[in-house]
Amino acid sequence: MLPPVRHTVGVHVLLVEDDIPIAVSLVDGLQAAGYRVTHVATGTAALAVTDVDVVLLDLGLPDMDGRDVCRELRARSTVPIIMLMARGDEFDRVLGLELGADDYVTKPFSFRELVARMRAVTRRVAPLAPVTDVAAAQVIGPLQVDRRARRVRLGGVEVALTAKEFDLLAYLAADPGAVCTRTDILEHVWDVNWYGPTKTVDAHVAAIRKKLGDAQWIEAVRGVGFRLGSVQ
Repeated sequence: MLPPVRHTVGVHVLLVEDDIPIAVSLVDGLQAAGYRVTHVATGTAALAVTDVDVVLLDLGLPDMDGRDVCRELRARSTVPIIMLMARGDEFDRVLGLELGADDYVTKPFSFRELVARMRAVTRRVAPLAPVTDVAAAQVIGPLQVDRRARRVRLGGVEVALTAKEFDLLAYLAADPGAVCTRTDILEHVWDVNWYGPTKTVDAHVAAIRKKLGDAQWIEAVRGVGFRLGSVQ
């Protein structure tokens, strides 16, 4: 068993991986890249760790389903989560994203790609600041999008979105009613070098619709993309 490894510099990474050879390799690589790493091999141990900047989560854990770990982490935090997937099945990828993961890599993956994805998700996360000026938020009917504080309110009630969900909603809200293609959304909300399927966008749109309580907030334009609507 590889003991928990922690370092005192850089971004704090929680690595949840029960395959010890893979874990050792990732810990060494991340440490060399300047990251501070905590490694655990079970879902129970992962849920006990706090104050991390990004989570690398293997779905095949010995004590519980990694998707349950993802769901629990997302329920308590907006920390970026990247799934480490042994399978290339689209259902698992989409389900993981619907549960709140921000991105995924499929094993075997290159270390450079993993670090690039970590940088992409962490640079989009900013601390939530107290909202002191509600009028500064963009108002679309009962919907308020405050980019400065990274908060969304619907009818005055705050809506808890993940970092990617907020970025996607804010991107659509920049030009309400305008159609944004899936490719444009991936390039602006994810990364210009995104390797994954465009269905990633659909999964996040579905999650946002569910949280806003009405699918009409984000309208699908068949064969093109999505646009932000208005629900009174």
